[in-house]
Amino acid sequence: MQTTSTTRTYAIDPAHSEVLFAVRHLMIAKVRGHFTGVTGTVTLGAGDVPTAIEASIGATTVSTRDEKRDAHLRSPDFLDVANFPHLTFKSTAITGSGPEFTIVGDLTIRGTTQSVTLQASVGGRATDPWGNDRVAYSASARIIRSAFGVSFNAPLETGGVMVSDEVDITLDIEAVAVPASA
Repeated sequence: MQTTSTTRTYAIDPAHSEVLFAVRHLMIAKVRGHFTGVTGTVTLGAGDVPTAIEASIGATTVSTRDEKRDAHLRSPDFLDVANFPHLTFKSTAITGSGPEFTIVGDLTIRGTTQSVTLQASVGGRATDPWGNDRVAYSASARIIRSAFGVSFNAPLETGGVMVSDEVDITLDIEAVAVPASA
């Protein structure tokens, strides 16, 4: 007897997905960076809004276009990639019917897990030239990095600090349908 599933699993495509971040530097300018090593799954029900999301981000893939700064971000002062090689996310609730929706989930950075709310939207769905079903999403959130144990900073002579505690995160994710098992 064959059963029909109402869910479908999609694998995040690391070549077409990116996790971006921005922080204030010296309280006057934004410094932007990204992670390219994102993998995971998106589970869909009847529509294009996910019913579950799990993702892992390779901490070593952080890039701000400045190798010295990137090495500092990989150090124990920030991400401590030797001890915590991945950042992870697992959704706990997804609300909305699309194209706009909200994702609540557990984000883990440096071994510390905090609940995070992302505002998300469906980018669309397409079939690629090889016949694969693909979906795309964008999402954003603001986190407080010290809540994850990332608290390195330096006070400024004029007041304020070298790096803001608030981090703006933007995700652009494309995922490809995983073939149903026979």
